[in-house]
Amino acid sequence: MIATTSRPAPAAISTGHPLLRALLSKPYPAVMGVLNVTPDSFSDGGQFVAPERALAHARRMIAEGADIIDIGAESTRPYGAQPVSAEEELKRLQPVLADVVSLGVPVSIDSMKSAVVAWALDAGATVANDVWGLQHDPDMAALLASRNSPVIIMHNRDRADASVDIMKDIAEFFIRSLDIAAKAGISAGNILLDPGIGFGKTPEQSITALARLNELTLFGLPLLVGASRKRFISSVSPSEPDQRLGGSIAAHLMAAKGGARIIRTHDVRETVQALRVAAAIEDRR
Repeated sequence: MIATTSRPAPAAISTGHPLLRALLSKPYPAVMGVLNVTPDSFSDGGQFVAPERALAHARRMIAEGADIIDIGAESTRPYGAQPVSAEEELKRLQPVLADVVSLGVPVSIDSMKSAVVAWALDAGATVANDVWGLQHDPDMAALLASRNSPVIIMHNRDRADASVDIMKDIAEFFIRSLDIAAKAGISAGNILLDPGIGFGKTPEQSITALARLNELTLFGLPLLVGASRKRFISSVSPSEPDQRLGGSIAAHLMAAKGGARIIRTHDVRETVQALRVAAAIEDRR
């Protein structure tokens, strides 16, 4: 179990931001659809670089039941991703973001750069998804506090280390991030926590994080999980990213059972169906 000594007392899940209240009010987890406008994402790199294809994919995910669209213009895949400048991210986002926003569902911006997030919020995005949990860009927390923007704080590491107690590492990372958030003035009701499945973790550690997800509910904040098509699935059942639908659904159903309130996925239709059916079965127990 995660030691709770020195951890700040968890804020009651007040989810004060209206958008988060809406997303978390469903009887089963909300679904976040992934839209990568990148040439090199691990699962669908290059498929949606063209603005018209990106917009069509966003429309399709909304029709399939996505509650929020997460758009990213820099691959953050844990193995071999090439960093890009803020200018390059913006170049990829500018032709498509406003059109995605116009589709009428909330949009989150998947970026660890405050300049990109600021532009995206100006263009209509409403949530920041920071894969370095406010610990990469020193200007990120102040920006989000000033905009009263919800933020997804994700756990990450520079590299995987099999000797690390991964649950202890996740908890300590979140403590640091929440301290940064509190000092900047970010409301606890604007924060979601993401254990970062596949990021800075061995496959075994990713499985552990999913198996022990409920320990992170001690923070008193909503949990988001994105296990979609991740490499740990192949460590159990050898497969390429586009062959991991079954493993992704299994992981996400277990995450929902462990307390996840939002599921981030590439496969919206199948994930929505799985979550709804699981919830219906649970209701009859």
